Amino acid sequence: MRELEYPFNGEEILKKSKKIKRALMEVRTDFLEKRIAVLGGSTTHDIIRILELFLLDQGIRPLFYESEYAQYWQDVMFDNTALLEFAPDLIFIHTSNRNVTVYPSPSDREERVEELLLEQYEHFRAMWEKIAETYRCPVIQNNFEYPFYRLLGNQEAVYLQGRISFLNRLNEKFYQYARAHENFYIHDINYLSASYGLDKWADPLYWHMYKYACCMQAIPAFAHNLSKVVKAIFGKNKKALVLDLDNTLWGGVVGDDGPENLEIGQETPMGQVYAEFQGYIKAQKEIGVMLAVNSKNEYDNAIAGLNHPEGTIRPEDFVSIKANWEPKSGNMNAISQELNILPDSLVFVDDNPAEREIVRAQIPGAAAPEIGTPEQYIRVLDHGGFFEVTTLSEDDRKRSEMYRANQERSRQQERFADYHEYLLSLEMEGTIRPFEAVYMARIAQLTNKSNQFNLTTRRYTQSDIEGFAADQGYITRYGKLADKFGDNGVVSVVIGRVGSMEDVTVYRQGERPASGAGGDVLHLELWLMSCRVLKRDMEYAMMDSMVEAAAARGVKTILGYYYPTAKNAMVKEFYREMGFEKLEETDAGVTIWRFTIPNEYQKKNTVIAVNADV
Repeated sequence: MRELEYPFNGEEILKKSKKIKRALMEVRTDFLEKRIAVLGGSTTHDIIRILELFLLDQGIRPLFYESEYAQYWQDVMFDNTALLEFAPDLIFIHTSNRNVTVYPSPSDREERVEELLLEQYEHFRAMWEKIAETYRCPVIQNNFEYPFYRLLGNQEAVYLQGRISFLNRLNEKFYQYARAHENFYIHDINYLSASYGLDKWADPLYWHMYKYACCMQAIPAFAHNLSKVVKAIFGKNKKALVLDLDNTLWGGVVGDDGPENLEIGQETPMGQVYAEFQGYIKAQKEIGVMLAVNSKNEYDNAIAGLNHPEGTIRPEDFVSIKANWEPKSGNMNAISQELNILPDSLVFVDDNPAEREIVRAQIPGAAAPEIGTPEQYIRVLDHGGFFEVTTLSEDDRKRSEMYRANQERSRQQERFADYHEYLLSLEMEGTIRPFEAVYMARIAQLTNKSNQFNLTTRRYTQSDIEGFAADQGYITRYGKLADKFGDNGVVSVVIGRVGSMEDVTVYRQGERPASGAGGDVLHLELWLMSCRVLKRDMEYAMMDSMVEAAAARGVKTILGYYYPTAKNAMVKEFYREMGFEKLEETDAGVTIWRFTIPNEYQKKNTVIAVNADV
């Protein structure tokens, strides 16, 4: 929704929140429902009210638990029944520097400062550990913003007794904890308050009158920033930047001015602006963002502009280049098809407002931010938070290379008349194993990102994944795939629960039993695969592994479930292709499939050399 796109009018959002919510509920129905507990050290009602808007806009419908004022610690440590029954999918701890109970005094010795620092840190660490033990869900924790005054003036950050020094050191302890715990995330209100303006942010009136940790006007900025972390945890990040060229990546029109006359580089102030923007865009590759070009240009002119000696970005940095005279909305669809991602995973960056409006109208869900003037491009994209980082895996860093390797595979396929021979020519090697600690984060990430090839579209946190791996009632498998063009990393995940035929009643309703159990039926609660390895027979290799593991557990029957969504229609008949028979189809389109394990099972995979572990 345009009213919620950065840069937005925070005061209008506060005034019109009910109207905006009604509009959001009318334009879509395919929400991901999540239970979010907000545990506050200050008043949180209006934060929740505005946070809900930003999450609805991201396709997440939240159900909130709100602690009583300043009861954040007690709710966790004393096992609040209401919170336990709420069973949150995520806990957000909204504390600020107002919740630091004791600060050093200018007269304190270093030893006393250290005691106070440890005391404040342990107060929080004990709570985080209790959450991990009791709730096993992700935690978002505010860091601490700076105080609105400096008793020691410019030396406040220098002397250990200074509050800024104390908060900096306390923040660093929070960061160290976050680096060591993958289900723990920092909400950086220290940066946010500085960006907003600390004097306005920390207006004492709002604390003393209403117990707000920030001024009322800052709440939309706060909620927007927090929503970026939440949507990233639940797999709602965008995946690719699609960029215009002329007056977007450089100043001027390459076809008219010639590449030698483009404004890019250190010779002019505006050339420096474009050079800085190119550097920012290129850095996106390092966090797994794919780059593509969508430009009305002759292809050769576009390539000449991208090879400008003062530029940072080169043609090889892009996984797709569409430089032609076709409608840009059509190019957007073509790019999404090439990358095997949905069009709503794209962010379109173009200086032309008319082109942005066409893409918004023709490509529902794709972002086309109002990027402003060239010196504002970085700020608008950065604050937009389209690619918010919560984990940074090796697969993320190599994503562009993986897609480029896919293009090489496609070119190789064109040289083969027989598809089986083409698959053999790829020299594929697969690794299929039960869930392992080193891949837990990536597996959880896949469950939240995969839409098209996801039979049940279930979403899991890393804690959930760790729980399945430890539960003897479950059979889990992840699959990695490599070939002569490169390593695709973890591309497939299957989770099955051992139970009985009676459990079908629960699964039919889209629910699942609470834990694993004994029996001779394996219920497939999740089967997903990255679309970048479609039609590579990895699904057959995963099927072989699950059948082998099930048979070893005395399972006779495997039941598969398909829950239809607007995005996963492509796998509606997947189980039939795997040799299952359809048992039933509900009025809601849910289908249930059965595979009876034969005494002598004939493996389906014939092209991938698999290193498997039952």
